[in-house]
Amino acid sequence: MLTAEKNRLSSAHTPVRKSLRTHIAWLERELSHTDRDLAHAIRESPVWREKNDLLQSVPGIGPVGTSTLLANLPELGTLTGKQIAALVGVAPLNRDSGTWRGKRTVWGGRAQVRAILYMSALAATRFNPVIRVFYQRLCAAGKAKKVALTACMRKLLIILNAMMKHRTRWAHTTG
Repeated sequence: MLTAEKNRLSSAHTPVRKSLRTHIAWLERELSHTDRDLAHAIRESPVWREKNDLLQSVPGIGPVGTSTLLANLPELGTLTGKQIAALVGVAPLNRDSGTWRGKRTVWGGRAQVRAILYMSALAATRFNPVIRVFYQRLCAAGKAKKVALTACMRKLLIILNAMMKHRTRWAHTTG
């Protein structure tokens, strides 16, 4: 809603701009309060605090990513890698019929989690040594950058799922 209002502000007539600015300020305050309340709830819950610490130990996963994963993917750590990837919508699915073999694509799943995974994977291709090497290998093999990034999203999700299942922090050492 905040983005929509900011977009409307750029094309609004002068009499409406003041009202839009007031509404944008109100939305920003409410978003700030909500973020603060969510951070407080995570800090106060021992279970959520532990999960938050585990998730944020991974390079590329930040506070927004952990909040989204905790809120929208409670199954994290309870399913297999294939199941969690399919649930989120980053598992390649066949488009086959009879003897015809179609293209493998990802679709469906939880859009909010996919959006956060996209941004996290993007950051991880720069700062996470495991994901960076994986991404570079796929690009060197001729994969399109978006395809490689989608594969990184899946790999990152599977790593997070395993970490949550075994309650282990990120411990990869370079070299």
